[in-house]
Amino acid sequence: MRTIDRTFGWLLVIASLMHSAGSYMVYQHKPELLLWSEAAGLAGLLLAGLNLLRAGRPLDRALGWVSFAGCLGWLAVAFGFGVVVGNLLDPRLLVHVIVTLVLAFMSLRTAMRKAADEKMAGAAIDR
Repeated sequence: MRTIDRTFGWLLVIASLMHSAGSYMVYQHKPELLLWSEAAGLAGLLLAGLNLLRAGRPLDRALGWVSFAGCLGWLAVAFGFGVVVGNLLDPRLLVHVIVTLVLAFMSLRTAMRKAADEKMAGAAIDR
């Protein structure tokens, strides 16, 4: 599961970098739009980093909740983008939604870990 978690964290890094590159190509002569679009790319990178950090800290329930909340926010932004462009099946939207849904599930799994699970996970990490 940790490999899947990290893989999807890195997929969000790639998707966010592609968003930033595409934003620059489209908005390079519109600085006010470029600024906000690049800010969204930064938000995606920060969320990806948060999820990668959480994947390496399976006992950190608080980090799981923060990561889960970030994923919910990113899903809202992604769906908002789909509404704005008038296509909820836009491939750019679908990539972010699928990756973020997986990360949200993994974050919730970390956040809701029980004390008994923590002892077992702690023993596995010590090995």
